[in-house]
Amino acid sequence: MKLLQGDCLEQMKTLPDNSVDAIVSDPPYGISFMAKKWDYDVPSVEVWKEAMRVLKPGGHALIACGTRTQHRMVVNIEDAGFEVRDVVSWIYGSGFPKSLNISKAIDKAAGVEREVVGKKRAGLARKARGGGEMCGGNQSFEHLRVADITAPATEAAKQWDGWGTALKPSSEFFTLCRKPLSEKTIAANVLKWGTGGINIDGCRVGTDAGWSYPSGAGGNGFHGGVGRKADGSRKDACESTQGRFPANLIHDGSQEVLELFPETKSGTGAIRKNAKAMFGLCGDGQPNVEYGDKGSAARFFYCAKASKKDRGDGNNHPTVKPTALMQYLCRLITPTGGTVLDPYMGSGSTGKAAIKEGFDFIGCELDPDYFNIAETRINNEIK
Repeated sequence: MKLLQGDCLEQMKTLPDNSVDAIVSDPPYGISFMAKKWDYDVPSVEVWKEAMRVLKPGGHALIACGTRTQHRMVVNIEDAGFEVRDVVSWIYGSGFPKSLNISKAIDKAAGVEREVVGKKRAGLARKARGGGEMCGGNQSFEHLRVADITAPATEAAKQWDGWGTALKPSSEFFTLCRKPLSEKTIAANVLKWGTGGINIDGCRVGTDAGWSYPSGAGGNGFHGGVGRKADGSRKDACESTQGRFPANLIHDGSQEVLELFPETKSGTGAIRKNAKAMFGLCGDGQPNVEYGDKGSAARFFYCAKASKKDRGDGNNHPTVKPTALMQYLCRLITPTGGTVLDPYMGSGSTGKAAIKEGFDFIGCELDPDYFNIAETRINNEIK
């Protein structure tokens, strides 16, 4: 493990070429968050060039950004030489709207008072109960405060009643990108450098065991019958417990998010189950009880926002990512025993996650206070 305090551009210059296996980072979004000086811009092309130099050929990076400046982040990453492969969306329900009520602003400018006509909840704290990485919607709520509902006073305010200036924040993006291969094929690159692939099976989303079918004549995976071997004999169906293929969407399990995804049921008849499946046995023939693949947002990886316990005592960083989320992302792109680099370590969530997953970690942080917090959190994980 190596923790470096100082400007990441200078600190990364001390690292050898092609020496890290993955980059997972939550850098400044360039939105002047809470008037913080460090968030005045997204990282420059030069920073990502240096990060790419340190990354092994075929190594992946997952770089976080908000919706307003995602375009600027991606352009800089791409201009540095990375191949943009995808964008992983993290959807959450706990964002608070930062929208100006135009009707209220008009009345305030006119110097008139508005009549109070009711009350409403204003601000909720969401507290997880029995949460795990893939638990869905199991949360409780606490009301923080109540605000007045007021009626427009002036004619102009009535005209603009219900208008605002911003949407409710509910998502952030992680750009999935890759350093170009040094070899002609993925297979050759993986064998030489140990990088170039994504850990699909290690990041599948848990689901109930079901029946899948082998491919071949008379059976093409999930859509055929029991299938046939090359000699024409039958391939039997066996129980599948792998879980869902990881998607480019992650959600926080909140009721607000779950309601965005309607319950659906597959019409393919793809998964079957009988008494033998319940005991983990392969069937002698085709199972005779069919059920559809159903669910909603539970199909995707679940991770709630960082709790007070997860943040750690004395952690005053304003944009802490949950450890479980960073664990999942580290595991997705880092080979076994590999090294994860975070050029913008902040309070150390990526470092803590990397250590929990059994990876080595290198982190850079400019702010000395945040560096001390990160160092404490990561060392506590090592102990």
